[in-house]
Amino acid sequence: MRRLTWLTFLLAIVVASAITHADSAPPSHWQPDIAAFVAADHQHPPAQHGVLFIGSSSIQFWKSLAQDFPGIPVINRGFGGSALPDSTYYADRIVWPYHPKLIVMYAGDNDINDGATPEQVLASFQAFVARARQGVPGVPIVYVSIKPSIARLALWPTMKAANDKIRDWAATQNNIRFVDIAPAMVDAQGKPRPELFRPDGLHMQPTGYALWIAALKPVLADYGFVAKPAQ
Repeated sequence: MRRLTWLTFLLAIVVASAITHADSAPPSHWQPDIAAFVAADHQHPPAQHGVLFIGSSSIQFWKSLAQDFPGIPVINRGFGGSALPDSTYYADRIVWPYHPKLIVMYAGDNDINDGATPEQVLASFQAFVARARQGVPGVPIVYVSIKPSIARLALWPTMKAANDKIRDWAATQNNIRFVDIAPAMVDAQGKPRPELFRPDGLHMQPTGYALWIAALKPVLADYGFVAKPAQ
């Protein structure tokens, strides 16, 4: 019994540490990015009740997003270098105002690069879900798995562990979907496919995004967002 109590105590410490990481305030250097989003929203109010894509640079650099999902009202609120807690912190400005009917998130990559553990990444995603749903109750959220990349190959075991934890948790939740893009992005030896990446080995070429589009179109359709056929 004493051993069980000690293990329970250690688990509580791990969870508390993860929650602290998830709720920590992001650096002030994100303020110009968020201010630019708010200003753009005032000048050209985006469509309400659409699909919000949010997260780090893989979302920010998805410049063809609207063309890739024709006929679907999409909003891109990715900001490069951000971690999961950053989107959580600014949800009242870059999630709630749009009243999205669906959120697609890619984040966690930078968290692990910054030293977060798989448990902390899961806690950070859980914190985002809770925060997003404070302003948009019950909104479905799709988590795109952390991608394998050439530049961060050494971190892939940790990233995969984070993916596994989020997948397992999502399976127990209502309207939380996990989309695993990793299998399509590696070769027969399990290594990231070089043709999918820019020279930096981290950010994607259009060939990489094409795989994401193929994975996400049927998911969006499940929520009523069906892309128009190509003309």
